[in-house]
Amino acid sequence: MGKTSKATSTSTESVPGYEGHFTQIGDMTVAYETYTEDADLAPLFVGLPDDLCQAAHYGYVIMGKVGFRYADGSVDEITTGEAYVATPGHTPILYAGTEVVEFTNTEQLNQTMAAVTKNMEAAGS
Repeated sequence: MGKTSKATSTSTESVPGYEGHFTQIGDMTVAYETYTEDADLAPLFVGLPDDLCQAAHYGYVIMGKVGFRYADGSVDEITTGEAYVATPGHTPILYAGTEVVEFTNTEQLNQTMAAVTKNMEAAGS
């Protein structure tokens, strides 16, 4: 058993437009995320299979909205008060004024974040 909160998270990441607080519990990472700028993050996933995130994310939108674009071009938008599952094969679309809590398998998340970090560094972010 384990528990966490935004205040007790074990790590924090912050870049312009995004702040995340993370804790690993078992084989899952819990993320408390805040988006302060709109952003289509597709370019950060280049290099992953089909240039898409291969992790499944389970989440809840506390306020605002988040989107997930899939290989077929469809976009799922999840808004305040809705829970979601973003299946593998997507890229995220962030909207300013959004807060979410998200659960992701840590191994899958780490593989994805390795590519995202490499792309951010190449872009000078």
